[in-house]
Amino acid sequence: MNQGSEAEQAASIIFKNIFITVVLSACHYRENETTTTVHPIKISHEDTTVKVAVKPAPKKKKRKTLYLTFDDGPNKGTRKVMHIAEKEQIPITMFIIGEHVYASREQTTTFDSLVQCKMIELENHSFSHAFNNRYVKFYTCSDSAVKDFIRCADSLHLTDKIVRTPGRNIWRTENITATDIKASTATADSLRSKGFTAIGWDLEWHFDKNLKLESTSDEVLQQIDSVFAKGKTKTPDQLVLLAHDQVYADADDSSQLSDLVKKLKAKDEYDFDIISNYPGLK
Repeated sequence: MNQGSEAEQAASIIFKNIFITVVLSACHYRENETTTTVHPIKISHEDTTVKVAVKPAPKKKKRKTLYLTFDDGPNKGTRKVMHIAEKEQIPITMFIIGEHVYASREQTTTFDSLVQCKMIELENHSFSHAFNNRYVKFYTCSDSAVKDFIRCADSLHLTDKIVRTPGRNIWRTENITATDIKASTATADSLRSKGFTAIGWDLEWHFDKNLKLESTSDEVLQQIDSVFAKGKTKTPDQLVLLAHDQVYADADDSSQLSDLVKKLKAKDEYDFDIISNYPGLK
């Protein structure tokens, strides 16, 4: 081989080496360029939560129970009371006088209607109403008084032995023993010993000698609220209201009764119940 050929071979080898070096260098550079480490960047965002002040729900008033009770029926005002109870769909208790049931055909018919009325509970107010209002004699003769209540229960087929004493605010229950007039204590105790439960009242809706109400429905509503607020009921959160059937024969007075019931219902803190569900009664 001549010198020219050797020189060409050497140049060729050098060129190849240079080419390979350039290619390898370029690849190494590209690898460095495409394998860059990416570090996460924390971006702080403003808190966009809208905070709304939430008012606590108003505390609900503790519900209280009313027992609407009516004495001395059946008489001319009894049907109006019954119709109000039916219209407003509230339970009431009527303390019935035995003699009044048999006093006239109209009163007997009224009593039969009361028996059929689902909103009314019937209880014992004696047969003769204390020997026709002879209170001293009635409460002095304990045995005769007890027999008068027994006669009413038997004649009207009353079985639960709940009574209200005529003209006296007497209580004889499992939890309450109270007598407004000391002279009637013996009769009250005799009734209890014979298995009777006597129910008095916490508040009375008074009327005058002309059988007209002395207080409006608004005034009685205020009295009810006040008695509860002052804790003056015989049993906490339970109030027995006494009214009398005969007053509501008058259209204005029956309207007052209807208004009272509607206002009590509107307050939405009172429940209505019959007297046999009063605490401490068997």
